[in-house]
Amino acid sequence: MSDQQVDQAKRTWLIASGCAGAVGGLATAVPFVSTFTPSERAKAAGASVEVDISALKPGEKLTVEWRGKPVWVVRRTPEQLEALKALSAEMADPESMRTAYPTPEYARNTPRSIKPEYLVVIGICTHLGCSPSDKFQAGPQPSLPDDWKGGFLCPCHGSTFDLAGRVFKNKPAPDNLEVPPHMYLSDTSILIGEDKKA
Repeated sequence: MSDQQVDQAKRTWLIASGCAGAVGGLATAVPFVSTFTPSERAKAAGASVEVDISALKPGEKLTVEWRGKPVWVVRRTPEQLEALKALSAEMADPESMRTAYPTPEYARNTPRSIKPEYLVVIGICTHLGCSPSDKFQAGPQPSLPDDWKGGFLCPCHGSTFDLAGRVFKNKPAPDNLEVPPHMYLSDTSILIGEDKKA
């Protein structure tokens, strides 16, 4: 065999080995690199959630999940809204001015909402993270005052919130229920997680 034939065979072998190695390396790298992109579940965990409120009747509550937390949408009756005004003196932070978490400007009012009829809050007690129970019915009930106007009761340590998610004075919960960023896409649709139009 001549030296030229040996060189040609080596060259062919090196090219074939290099190509096979490149294909194998690429086949290994693509799945590895794709693990750096967020999964659909991770994207959804931080994404905004659109909520259809067309079927929500006065006095009812709808629960949706946003960022792994329960978000309540409550459609309040005119009587429930009227009762909120009389309760302000009993609230620890009636106008949501505390800064433990960001409260949107549109929630720094008595009903704590953009549209008074609808309350949008994260359903987690600000004391130890329990989920309060609905106590919408007015009047005396176990663990509630005789002049109860309706709201929420955290069964863990007895914190009470009115139907605007405001915490009553002298309760374990230090703050009102959190209002997430949200906006109305229409009269029957709310986008939770965003409050600025592009």
